[in-house]
Amino acid sequence: MRILVFSDVHGNLNALESVLADAGAVDAAWCLGDVIGYGPDPNECIRRIRALPNLTCLLGNHDAAAVGRIPLEAFNPEARQSIRWAQGVLDPESRAFLEERPETAVHGDVTLAHGSPRTPIWEYVLDRFTALANFQHFDTPFCFVGHSHLPQVFTLTGAGRLQQQLLETGSLLVLEGRAILNPGSVGQPRDRDNRAAYGIYDDQEHTWQQCRTAYDIASVQKRIIEAGLPPHHAARLLEGW
Repeated sequence: MRILVFSDVHGNLNALESVLADAGAVDAAWCLGDVIGYGPDPNECIRRIRALPNLTCLLGNHDAAAVGRIPLEAFNPEARQSIRWAQGVLDPESRAFLEERPETAVHGDVTLAHGSPRTPIWEYVLDRFTALANFQHFDTPFCFVGHSHLPQVFTLTGAGRLQQQLLETGSLLVLEGRAILNPGSVGQPRDRDNRAAYGIYDDQEHTWQQCRTAYDIASVQKRIIEAGLPPHHAARLLEGW
């Protein structure tokens, strides 16, 4: 199957729509969590994601906080403000959708988690030390995670060597051995590239294509300001941080 893998939409409908248009027809969609937070379109993003074919959508830390599973005090003041705002605007269907999200999922050769397989909601897989520890916490060959907003792959070879690599746009990887992959963020990239990031996984060929697509950032920034959300969350979209 041709599978769309994406994460960290963070209430950015423009970025999400651009990803869906750029990806084209897919057989399934795997969302790795944080549908809401930061951005101005939580209900619209949830409705759009719910309509995707053969959907698996995980619970992210911002999603969990919005439905009361994580205390707001765990977040920085600006993130806390955005979550409080989302709590006030989420409609009943959106809230129910978030409440029903699992923390992990397994599809064939792939384990899915938002943060890490060891600590699905909170842990960031940013370095080789953390990645190496997490290979002990999933049994499948591959694990797809989000949370860090950085497109990268950690590959564990048969000789026990661990390699870390940032994923370049358009690159096609043939997955061998064991690997932890992150598609980057749809709605708030943090690798100094402001384009929405996602991956396409072929579960028969075991290939991963890293993709990026531009979107109307100015429109999202305008809606963030109009909603009374932190201006910082609008400013960072343009620079991709």
